Amino acid sequence: MSYSEYWERIYSQSEQMNALISSYWREYSGLETWQFWVVLALMVLPLILVYFAVDRSRIFEIFFFGYTVHILWTYADSFFERYSYFVHTYFLFPMFPYAMNMTASALPVGFLLIYQYCTNRRKSFLLYTVLGAGVFAFGFATLEEWAGMVHFNKGMNQFYIFLIDIVIAYAAYLLTMVVKRMSENIKR
Repeated sequence: MSYSEYWERIYSQSEQMNALISSYWREYSGLETWQFWVVLALMVLPLILVYFAVDRSRIFEIFFFGYTVHILWTYADSFFERYSYFVHTYFLFPMFPYAMNMTASALPVGFLLIYQYCTNRRKSFLLYTVLGAGVFAFGFATLEEWAGMVHFNKGMNQFYIFLIDIVIAYAAYLLTMVVKRMSENIKR
């Protein structure tokens, strides 16, 4: 198959896949379903919470941390969905990433509130992250699986989600510390 033939086939199958997903969304994940409203709540409620709870004196640092969690989890989830390891079967809209409610809202807000709490009160971020990751992986992911909102495939399970949560939160912490140190050096 030539270069152009590959891309013609990719475009064609991509169009078919988009039509199939849109049809699925209208029938099983649209506005008339309870799952849509749960997904919407998981998107909106954490954002409302962070609006009222964020330490505004450190807002850029805290939001940088949360944004980093968001970006890293979005990349990880893109991989897991593309290869069918971890699939969110209900989503806001078919044109957005399926796990957007979790990767753009619930997880970043949860971990940024842990970061804020630990750094404001001199608590162990590493320990609280493990606890938070446990709540997300063994609590939320288990409830989502039970409700049929996610599927684990190819050996993926809550324990791997737990480990990924920890790695992503620690990476976000490290990147935040690097940027914070760079900012302090510039001010001198």
